Parts: sequence; structure tokens; C-alpha cells
Amino acid sequence: MRALASQGEVLEAAPGDHIFRSGETGDCMFGVLEGSVELTWNDEVGSETIKAGDVFGAGALVTAEHRRYGNAKAATPCRLLKMNREKFLFAVQESPMFAIELLASIDQRLRDLKHCGR
Repeated sequence: MRALASQGEVLEAAPGDHIFRSGETGDCMFGVLEGSVELTWNDEVGSETIKAGDVFGAGALVTAEHRRYGNAKAATPCRLLKMNREKFLFAVQESPMFAIELLASIDQRLRDLKHCGR
């Protein structure tokens, strides 16, 4: 992801800054280069912390007219890679392992969430 940052749009967020809010339209996903992001959903009943090396908001790349399901807010000072569908497809073409690592990251997050819900 760091290699992509040299070609992509990198955003900086201070603690408490909203990256997106529930109900907003979305056309990009984000990768955390530095820091951590707190995701919340269902009126903040559910939550997850996204750390450096992970991505969030990927549903926006695969769902037409995507609406954000939850809120994303910087928990610490963050550097984020913003990636739209075009940049994502380029990254997958240039480095197919990027897609595998992305899937592994999402799979691990789902497993962690399921484990916490027991």
C-alpha cells in the first residue's frame, strides 16, 4: 500500500476528524498508512478499530450508488490512501498480490468481528 501512496491521493486526518458518515454516498476505499481509524455502525453499538496496513470502505468499489453503512473517524493522527475504483483496478493489475492481501485483511477483520460477537 505504501508503494501505491506515491501515485495516489494521501489524506491526513487529526484525531476526531470524520472520514465519512453513515448514509453518505461513497466511491472510494481507504487504506491506513499510519495511525488508526474507528469504524462505528448501528448508532455506535458496533465498532472496530482499523490499523495501519488495513483498508476500509471497500464496498464502495463494488456496489453501484453505494451508501456508507457506518461512520469512519480518525482515532489517532492518520495518513490515509484514498483509492477510487480506477486506482484500485490499476493496483490489482500492477500487483496481483495486492488483491490477495486485501482479501486476507478483510477476511481477518471478519473473523475478529465474529470472535468478538460470541
